Amino acid sequence: MRIAINTRFLLHGQLEGIGTFSHEVLQRLVLQHPEHQFIFLFDRPWHPSFIYAQNVEPHRIFPPARHPFLFVWWFEFSLPRILKKTKADLFFSPDAYLSLRSPVPQIPVFHDLAFEHYPGDVPLLASKHYRYFFPRYAQKAARILTVSQFSKNDIMETYGIDPLKIEVVYNGANEAYKPLSQAAIQAVKDEFSGGSDYFLYVGALHQRKNITRLLKAFLLYLQRCEAAGKQALKLLIVGRKAWGNSEMEAVYEQHAELQNAVSFTGRLPLQQLCRLMASAWYHVNVSYFEGFGIPILESMKCGVPVITSKNTPMVEVATDAALQVDPFEVESIASALWRATTDHKQRDSLAGKSLTRAADFSWDKTANLVWKNILELADNKGIK
Repeated sequence: MRIAINTRFLLHGQLEGIGTFSHEVLQRLVLQHPEHQFIFLFDRPWHPSFIYAQNVEPHRIFPPARHPFLFVWWFEFSLPRILKKTKADLFFSPDAYLSLRSPVPQIPVFHDLAFEHYPGDVPLLASKHYRYFFPRYAQKAARILTVSQFSKNDIMETYGIDPLKIEVVYNGANEAYKPLSQAAIQAVKDEFSGGSDYFLYVGALHQRKNITRLLKAFLLYLQRCEAAGKQALKLLIVGRKAWGNSEMEAVYEQHAELQNAVSFTGRLPLQQLCRLMASAWYHVNVSYFEGFGIPILESMKCGVPVITSKNTPMVEVATDAALQVDPFEVESIASALWRATTDHKQRDSLAGKSLTRAADFSWDKTANLVWKNILELADNKGIK
């Protein structure tokens, strides 16, 4: 079988949610199934580390697809040609984009539909593009994969898709995320937070990640600690800046208290990120919309409890191993930060629950489910 795959998000040193999913799943499929040929389709020069074995056939397709106009060119004109030229039997797309003009059977992974519910959180042209094409992709797909039951329900309700067409293939977390010794934790704190315990956020910085409200809540928390004569924790924010950050930056720049207690580290390499994650007091992710929230799971694998948003897939992942907040209420977030600082017994309990719950997820399980769906589609289409 010749399986073509959209590998646009395999970017060396820049893997985030979709890129991480692509890397973790694809390397397993390639290595576990040497009898099949995998056609990797890049939109720029590829890094050799992503050519996992000899059964990978890489192609670079013009143009680099990072703008709505170029998306249309890449997926509706360049992609059909390469699928025909390479005699692909089916097309797998980890970032959900498909080709409406190709007859090749296609399987997308829909991670979330945030752009449907919060269209103002992405640039206008991109928002219009997503909302035009993604309902059509959902109809075009031979089968849809998604990463949480929350997202499955959302796809069903928003696009009117038969639930039998959608399967949940939960994300996993890199095995490098694991608990550290107390000595190692102290070394990390000495390096990053002046020896203090800290809250940690990991992820791209854009509007739906809710960093502005997190900063406002952290300011209330700092004030509460000062009034009570209690030592406040630090807040470390790890990730690249995306878009919609002007309000976040204004809040940070207007308050000296935040500048003294909050550090933005930018993107960090995996080894450093694992150490930072495993040494956190709590991981805080109060995004108001997600498809899954991989950093939540990564922190849980380290035995680090979570503060996260109710009524989101992140609670589906964390279950009872998290403090839940209303992401739209600054006071709710601030109260959770205070509770996390003062209730050590609860933190110990949640840390234990985190490790137990994290054991339910793995990239091996994800890859096996993806492969199961590929095989079922191939069988249905008579592909060998």
